[in-house]
Amino acid sequence: MQPRNMSMSGVVDLAAVKAAQEAKSKAEQARAEAARQGGGGAVSPADLVIDVDEAGFELDVLQRSTEVPVVIDFWAEWCEPCKQLSPVLERLAVEYNGRFVLAKVDVDANQMLMQQFGIQGIPAVFAVVAGQALPLFQGAAGEVQIRQTLDQLVQVAEQRFGLTGLVVDADAEPGARQAAAAQEIPAGPYDALLEAAVQALDAGDLGGAVQAYKNVLSDDPGNTEAKLGLVQAELLQRVQGIDPQQVRRDAAEKPKDAGAQIAAADLDLVGGHVEDAFGRLIETVGRTAGDDRDAVRLRLLELFELVGADDPRVAAARRALARALF
Repeated sequence: MQPRNMSMSGVVDLAAVKAAQEAKSKAEQARAEAARQGGGGAVSPADLVIDVDEAGFELDVLQRSTEVPVVIDFWAEWCEPCKQLSPVLERLAVEYNGRFVLAKVDVDANQMLMQQFGIQGIPAVFAVVAGQALPLFQGAAGEVQIRQTLDQLVQVAEQRFGLTGLVVDADAEPGARQAAAAQEIPAGPYDALLEAAVQALDAGDLGGAVQAYKNVLSDDPGNTEAKLGLVQAELLQRVQGIDPQQVRRDAAEKPKDAGAQIAAADLDLVGGHVEDAFGRLIETVGRTAGDDRDAVRLRLLELFELVGADDPRVAAARRALARALF
């Protein structure tokens, strides 16, 4: 399966947002089930470092990444730097105590995976979070750098994707996690509606997705997955079928027009220009007053939620918004 690119500091990826919603839901279900079983499904330290091949990649990496970050170490027996790096990664996997799983891939035996990840040289280290791949580093790296990278990975996995890692029990039998994972987790009360919303998004039925998320929120106003999904679906619905050139002309000609600037900011965000979208609306807050200013502020807060509170661009924009308001 071709990995998808994901950058912790890149543009907003609406596909990644949907994956994040699904990952959070699965993580919450898994934690609830583990709590119900009194901590069942714990892994042994030996389960934190696994050998992965092409046949097992879907299950051992992609599916596993919906509950814990998977760090992939691409190595080969003849690679001397690999022999220095791999033991460090293995030791840290145990030390981080379930915050990530290390998957070791022998590139000589798994050429297709090497090609799919676009690897030009080894050692190469990637991570997969909620089914999305991102490069961490290539070549030999110092332990300080590796720890910093892993700390950032764990933080993003927790804050954006709701992944808190695995429970590690030194007395657990290796492979016990696979047996526990085979048990079916009961569906939540809104799973069918949320799945309908995701299917509507995939089919391009934005109105259907909006309504499905609203149906969930009408019964459960605090449902975070539905709230984030609704923001995403409404954004896509707003930009569907508009004339981008006309929207940008209107924004350029009417710098104080709240509606024109909001429409242009929507286009900026969908196009991946996150800082442009934030900057445009913050400047508009400074130019407007009353209801117009409030409408701009509220749209900006929606975009903050969509990009994610952990994103440094959101933190910087929040500070700029405070200065514009006060």
